[in-house]
Amino acid sequence: MAYQTLLVEKRNAVGYVTINRPEKLNALNRRVLDELHACFAALQTDVDVRVAILTGSGEKAFVAGADINELATQAPLDGKAMALRGQQLCRFIENLGKPVIAAINGFALGGGCELAMACTLRIATENARLGQPEVKLGVIPGYAGTQRLPRLVGTGRALAMILTGEPITAAEALRIGLVNQVVPAAELLAAAESVAAKIVANAPLAVKLALEAVQHGMELTTAEGEFLEANLFALSCATADMKEGTQAFLEKRPAQFTGK
Repeated sequence: MAYQTLLVEKRNAVGYVTINRPEKLNALNRRVLDELHACFAALQTDVDVRVAILTGSGEKAFVAGADINELATQAPLDGKAMALRGQQLCRFIENLGKPVIAAINGFALGGGCELAMACTLRIATENARLGQPEVKLGVIPGYAGTQRLPRLVGTGRALAMILTGEPITAAEALRIGLVNQVVPAAELLAAAESVAAKIVANAPLAVKLALEAVQHGMELTTAEGEFLEANLFALSCATADMKEGTQAFLEKRPAQFTGK
């Protein structure tokens, strides 16, 4: 499928998705949201892709936020529809069933920070800035930033970011757990690929089930989460990959996983 706002390629079991609006600092408008949803839907069903890397075009921004020209014209019902569309995309990425690594090259503000938070892992450049500045525009985060941010960094830190609207540095984002790793800009893609390669080497079904256990378990009580984990563990024990993984370990050889 041809996209107007995205660059997409695949190699070594990794899908690369680049938001390609550098002249707008990769700001999110309706077309970008729709194309991202279509792109990730295709990656979800692509058996040759086990991990995705999401980044922005250029050196200045991952995603600088929503497209203000589009945002400024929103009436209440339009605004609700816009928020729901963004939330749906973020929820879809979060529950893709395959890990998505956000390679944050520069600004990740507003919807850009929310998009990054929907990804499984986040790697940022040293000059990256992350934040939820919506209150400075007279609105609030609309793509589930008020929900994911406190779950990731705690209520107090989330409220400080949301209520002041001030961005934080990559180093601070690492300190509070908003990102997993900070690297020099020249090493960003290589760092994301290194993590992706380690995931690709593992059993695909086990990776998918582990994602489900963590993501769905976070919404349950501890006892319910443990029950979910036990059921998913049982499913993993029924796979050919489990037999291959344990046999390879006993035979002291690399496992050859098939995703079955």
